[in-house]
Amino acid sequence: MTMQASIAPQRARGAGRLSTKARDGRTRLDTFYQEGCAKIRLPETFDAGMEAVLINTSGGLTGGDVVDWSFEAGEATQLTLTTQACEKIYKAAAGTASVGTRIMVGAGARVDWLPQETILFDRASLTRTLTVDLAPDAEFVGVEAVILGRRAMGETMANGLFRDRWRIRRAGRLIHAEEALLSGAIADQVSQPAVLGGAGAFATLLYCGGRAEAMLAGTRALLGEALAGASHWQDKLVARVTAADGFALRKTLIPVISHLRNGASLPKVWTL
Repeated sequence: MTMQASIAPQRARGAGRLSTKARDGRTRLDTFYQEGCAKIRLPETFDAGMEAVLINTSGGLTGGDVVDWSFEAGEATQLTLTTQACEKIYKAAAGTASVGTRIMVGAGARVDWLPQETILFDRASLTRTLTVDLAPDAEFVGVEAVILGRRAMGETMANGLFRDRWRIRRAGRLIHAEEALLSGAIADQVSQPAVLGGAGAFATLLYCGGRAEAMLAGTRALLGEALAGASHWQDKLVARVTAADGFALRKTLIPVISHLRNGASLPKVWTL
């Protein structure tokens, strides 16, 4: 009698780390590490900051895949983090894809966390965490956008799991925390007025810094007639945006992100 050994499915694993330091008035690379499917590229910039493009070479994530990112902006540096393309989360036969991001922002430094949209396919399963530690005078801009199936392709996300956890601290004190969960019959849940009202895409934008109150009026003006809102409390500005699809969402997001970046344009990969 022969016994056939079970073969575990191949899973994607990746880890990337990067830190910066200031030298000669510019942001320079201090440490750099990449492993597995997680790759980092540093395109040339023409100002004092550094831009890092994150790449998942597996082409997408499914149940059991794990990717971890860790970044540290040294004192008086400027770091923009983005992704090469939208991250696609495919149907999970078993398990959950896990993506964890940790960002540390030093004294007088600034980090802009600007990944392109995450696309969730039907029966996708994703757990995502964002942890940010800010020095007392550091600045942070963050955006996370989610598309529930590509409507232009006739796709919907009827069922699955999406869990998103944010923890933002300044000088060790928690200043922002949120937990989002969509589970099971997601299409039924997002159709509810108290959830997304049938929207197929949504995003959260966060600014932490001394200009939060001053930027509120401009942010609200740029949101215009979109299904969105923005609020300010102490040194924090939060905006929520919903849209029918990814195209409409991006149309709203781009000018708002630029506004939160003092008028700077988005990384070029957003328009390629």
